[in-house]
Amino acid sequence: MNKFFERRYVIAGVFITLIIILLARLFYIQIIDDRYLLYAQNNVLRRVYTNPGRGPITDRNKKALVQNEPFYDIWVTPKEVKPFDTVEFCRLLSITKDDFNKQFTKAVKYSRNIASIFEKQLSPQVYAAFQERLSEFPGFYSEVRYLRTYPDSVAAQFLGYIGEVTDNDMKRSGNYYRPGDYIGVTGVEKSYEDVLRGQHGVENQLVDSRGRPKGHYAGGAYDTAEVAGQRLISSLDIRIQKLGEELMRNKVGSIVAIEPSTGEILCYVSSPTYDPNLMVGRERGNNAAELYKSPYKPFFIRPIQAYYPPGSSFKPLSALIALQEGIITPQTTYNCPGYYYAGNHRIACTHVHGTVDLAGAVAGSCNGYFSMVFQKLIEVNGAKQTEASFTNWRNNVSKFGLGSRLGLDMPGEGKGNLPVAAHYDRVYHPGGWRSSTIVSLAIGQGELEATPLQLANIECTIANHGFYYKPHLIKAIGDKDVIRPEYKVKNYVGIDSQYFEPVINGMQAVVDNGTAVQSKIPGIVMCGKTGTAQNPHGENHSVFVAYAPRDNPKIAIAVVVENSGEGAHWAAPIASFIVEKYLKDSISVRASGITPEQFINANKLPDLGNYGPKNAPKPAPKDSLKKPRVDSTDKKARTKTPAKRPKKAVPEKLTAARIEERRVDE
Repeated sequence: MNKFFERRYVIAGVFITLIIILLARLFYIQIIDDRYLLYAQNNVLRRVYTNPGRGPITDRNKKALVQNEPFYDIWVTPKEVKPFDTVEFCRLLSITKDDFNKQFTKAVKYSRNIASIFEKQLSPQVYAAFQERLSEFPGFYSEVRYLRTYPDSVAAQFLGYIGEVTDNDMKRSGNYYRPGDYIGVTGVEKSYEDVLRGQHGVENQLVDSRGRPKGHYAGGAYDTAEVAGQRLISSLDIRIQKLGEELMRNKVGSIVAIEPSTGEILCYVSSPTYDPNLMVGRERGNNAAELYKSPYKPFFIRPIQAYYPPGSSFKPLSALIALQEGIITPQTTYNCPGYYYAGNHRIACTHVHGTVDLAGAVAGSCNGYFSMVFQKLIEVNGAKQTEASFTNWRNNVSKFGLGSRLGLDMPGEGKGNLPVAAHYDRVYHPGGWRSSTIVSLAIGQGELEATPLQLANIECTIANHGFYYKPHLIKAIGDKDVIRPEYKVKNYVGIDSQYFEPVINGMQAVVDNGTAVQSKIPGIVMCGKTGTAQNPHGENHSVFVAYAPRDNPKIAIAVVVENSGEGAHWAAPIASFIVEKYLKDSISVRASGITPEQFINANKLPDLGNYGPKNAPKPAPKDSLKKPRVDSTDKKARTKTPAKRPKKAVPEKLTAARIEERRVDE
């Protein structure tokens, strides 16, 4: 009897233990582990992600530059696919049976249980016919997406383009992106991706045993709506952007115009350009391949990536530094005989100027005057004590934004090149160089190089009498005028405002009766400076910088037209048309007889024999008078042009006679 009772307790204990284990397992399955819930839900629920429209981008007057257009992607979950009429399926999508087999095999390899894209970017017209029959093709479903469309086909390098996300993009985003999503690749689309992309929505759809939609789960109580991307209001003025692109048709170069009082970029032309609509749709890959083949490199963003010697456009800056340092006064004169001796080197001037003061030297672009000024600056502590004086000169120049990035709200900005003393020590050995060695810097040549954006920014500084706002392309996000705090800060360059007037007097004279007189605008006082950037591979580059009007300036501009000669002939007229269009919304008849049509129809594309069959413009020559330069600031990041250089550059031997022959300015 006792053994019977003992067994009863043992058996009861075993049963109780099993019951507890089963209850614990049920609790774990139903309360803690959600796998079975997901399995059950997947039989009747399908999570469908809805894609937001990217934020539109407008010009400063809210004229659309970029809009969205709906397209449709077809997705497939291979495990859910049942036998169906593949011939009819292919007909509706306008694909071949081979295309079908290829895409389905790819989907199976990706995952039999997870949906993947089967066919991309169906137009609304094609999708409408397919959607009516969608229930006949179990395992397939659709998603609407939005691609970009460009109503006026302008500002391609500014806007950039979008592309399908990569695996790395998805990882870096913390799994925000899904296969088939689009992301900004270049331009503003990339730099403002976080505000343009919006937020995905999720719909929980009930489906029957054949996968057909049967409405929203719980009446849509657990759905989340997509959130569209925010609108960007750019600083561009589409009127002058269009005009600028027309004027630069069949030319290589750049136009950058900035509002001095804000730093907002009004015009941003990189030429040759391309129709941004080519980078959208099913032919995007083929179109991009053709654009990449172009020897003129339309994807190269010249306003911020091309480097040019400033040429004579640098002379007003040289004058301002000399005034601030007390080296000269506005009344300082120089008697120009048509040349200048820097040591034993004879530097040719544009012509015999005679006796000129500061304003006259700016107006006449006297190389001798500014070579004299530079020599005084570098030899202020003695002819042999050049390094410290040069470093001080360099520091003053750098305050104007040369030799460093200005912080534009766009990827890919270049720094230009502002040489350091250590560079010359490496080339000539310490103590082996003098002001005469580097005198070409005085007139914006030699190792000195700037981007068109930097040149325009210098004009903003002169227009503002001593400060600039960092240039930027976006002036508002959404409905609020919100920009980055650094774009509201005045950046002073260390020049007293009193020194600007004599320099500006000379710049006004350049347009009123000097080298740019044919570009004079009726009723508008424009202050400018022509320049010529040397180019060893063909005709020199035409450069012009300016701002207008003189009082209460509204626009500052820099124009570079490659392989087109002196600044007065091409860059200055183009700049004057842009300035007048912006200020008056019209272009008047000029006393010189020049018209926009003359420049729109002109073809100045360089000869590919000199230009390089696979290259963008090659860098201009360096003339430190002894040895070729090496990059002195940022070898790794430097991006002059996409051109390949010879492995061993052979410097031009500059004899005194050769220097005299060279025409380094207008």
